[in-house]
Amino acid sequence: MIIYLRLVGESFNFALNALRNNKLRTLLSLLGVTIGIFSIIAVLAAVDSLDKKVKGTLSNLDKNTIYYTNVSFGPTEIPRWKSEQFPDVTFEEYQFLKKSLGNTDNVAFKYFTQKENIKYETETVNQITAVPVTYEFLDVQLLEFEEGRFFNESESNSGAQVVVLGYEIAQNLFKNIAPLGKTVRMYGQKFTVIGVVKKQGMGMFGEDNDSSAFFPANFIRRMFGDKSDFVLPVVIIKPEKGADIPALKAELIQKIRSERGLKAGEMDNFFVNVLSGLTDLIDNIVGQMNVVGWIISGFSLLVGGFGIANIMFVSVKERTSLIGIQKALGAKNNFILYQFLFEAVILSLFGGIIGLILVWVIAIVLTNALDFEFVLSFSNILLGTSLAAGIGLISGILPAIAASKLDPVEAIRTGM
Repeated sequence: MIIYLRLVGESFNFALNALRNNKLRTLLSLLGVTIGIFSIIAVLAAVDSLDKKVKGTLSNLDKNTIYYTNVSFGPTEIPRWKSEQFPDVTFEEYQFLKKSLGNTDNVAFKYFTQKENIKYETETVNQITAVPVTYEFLDVQLLEFEEGRFFNESESNSGAQVVVLGYEIAQNLFKNIAPLGKTVRMYGQKFTVIGVVKKQGMGMFGEDNDSSAFFPANFIRRMFGDKSDFVLPVVIIKPEKGADIPALKAELIQKIRSERGLKAGEMDNFFVNVLSGLTDLIDNIVGQMNVVGWIISGFSLLVGGFGIANIMFVSVKERTSLIGIQKALGAKNNFILYQFLFEAVILSLFGGIIGLILVWVIAIVLTNALDFEFVLSFSNILLGTSLAAGIGLISGILPAIAASKLDPVEAIRTGM
């Protein structure tokens, strides 16, 4: 055991000497490993962070939530030109489904619409996410309140000019002033602030709840009518707990087909999107991104492996005489073999650790700059370290075998 500990110590010293004595050559050799480990771990960390963020956002919603609209949230066999001709979902259809659709906890109506500016006295926040919805939206997408409340059924039905602000909007508009009861302006109209949502982060379709303003959908209908080019209407259905989702989806499709007068054999002119299908799509995209990252980064790792092998062959050449002397003094082949293998692994680990440090630094910088948490998980750190060690082991095996098989006499003679 002691001899192997000494072997590790000597190999570590040899590696350090190689770094010190051949700085440029070693740097160029390790660069491939560094870039390879950096590329793979950076891609994995970015994908993991995105996946965690999206899944964390979707955790606020029931994965069985159904979205009835005229666009598909995922891949579809229907040509785009055909789907663009689908009629818009209507407010009347929302009312019809709310009354007739069974096995539901709630049904809400929402418009996806353009960004809007909001103003309070001299303060203005530009490009906020306007969220026109009906009052049931509070039950469909769980919102926690910093203060105040959501608008009620009466306010929703009348299209009252009341608004619930996201946390960041409230902070930017009011600073240290209490926002409740204050009047803000959107769409050239006055709105009364009745609530402020707790800081939550990004919403389920990329909208940032902290930069969103929630107000009655009927305000949009009253201002612009039911036919407007800048809104996308959608009906959101939250099933009862334990509901048979395929059966509920089939019932929904049948009711809409009947309501729209579609005959047997005619294709649906609408889409029914189940949120669980969206999460499956996200998992598929994440998997594909990981595969692409591995393929691209694999080339860098291959180059790094060749660089390590090259420097080890050069190291064997430079130390041929020393190897001969070690063997003449009784060193076994395994001792020489392990010596160079350890050196290759240590050199490769240097490159891998540098790559991991770069990922860690960039993750911190981007997290602070973009307000998006980039996560370098322990599993990715372990993976990067293992990959670096594996590259060193594979790259160093041939030079180590060549060194261990040197004849001591010929080795000493060659070095003289």
